[in-house]
Amino acid sequence: MENYNQTSTDFILLGLFPPPRIGLFLFILIVFIFLMALIGNLSMILLIFLDTHLHTPMYFLLSQLSLIDLNYISTIVPKMASDFLYGNKSISFIGCGIQSFFFLALGGAEALLLASMAYDRYIAICFPLHYLIRMSKRVCVLMITGSWIIGSINACAHTVYILHIPYCRSRTINHFFCDVPAMVTLACMDTWVYEGTVFLSTAIFLVFPFIGIACSYGQVLLAIYRMHSAEGRKKAYVTCSSHLTVVTFYYVPFVYTYLRPRSLRSPTEDKVLAVFYTILTPMLNPIIYSLRNKEVMGALIRVNRRICSVKM
Repeated sequence: MENYNQTSTDFILLGLFPPPRIGLFLFILIVFIFLMALIGNLSMILLIFLDTHLHTPMYFLLSQLSLIDLNYISTIVPKMASDFLYGNKSISFIGCGIQSFFFLALGGAEALLLASMAYDRYIAICFPLHYLIRMSKRVCVLMITGSWIIGSINACAHTVYILHIPYCRSRTINHFFCDVPAMVTLACMDTWVYEGTVFLSTAIFLVFPFIGIACSYGQVLLAIYRMHSAEGRKKAYVTCSSHLTVVTFYYVPFVYTYLRPRSLRSPTEDKVLAVFYTILTPMLNPIIYSLRNKEVMGALIRVNRRICSVKM
């Protein structure tokens, strides 16, 4: 048995990594993914900022997605890596609340932003002549601001609740971060009402946006099918498939994790699923949107040429 020297106000995070060799391999892999996510998202933000050809509503939303992903993965991985390296798995009561708040706020903002990006693609393909009117700078700013504000309000409500419920003697969280459902299982009170609110907020932030995305892409696919230009159809399919890949990796594990009743939950399964929406998705977003996008690759070439000409 490990001795964590737990104080009365600390929580213990059991973490993701199994003991010795396999744990070391997974640790190196996670750190590699973390570095790729940092480099990829920072590169996307800088590229969109530097290249005027990418100063469009779609890429404005994409830069915000990269910013969220950058903060999202930084909320989880550094603490998890530090715990593995130094063997100190404790996290303070307030620290756990802060981590939980940022995870929920950024997660909610990303879910709503992905829905906004689906709406952007819907307008661009189904109503191209009205695109600049319906997706004006003001509309984009409202979408982004609304995503951050609504996500933060939801996160604040859940965080305040978990910081005020009484906890039993054991404060060992069987997870690699302070996830609300994992913390609620430690409560010394009946939490069925709160679990109902978790179900409701999950429906608002994940199920309804996912339905909206599905409806948008239903219209988009119909519009693509009616296109006469083969090149136009190909470009539309590539753009939409990129977004749908991101949506699938993010929404499906999230929904499956948070909508299951406690009796069907498995800590091991929850941790594996959480890897998809907390670690893999922030890494995959810049890769999917850059390698499968000619406009981004063209911008990268132009910026590189500009940098080389300055050096010469």
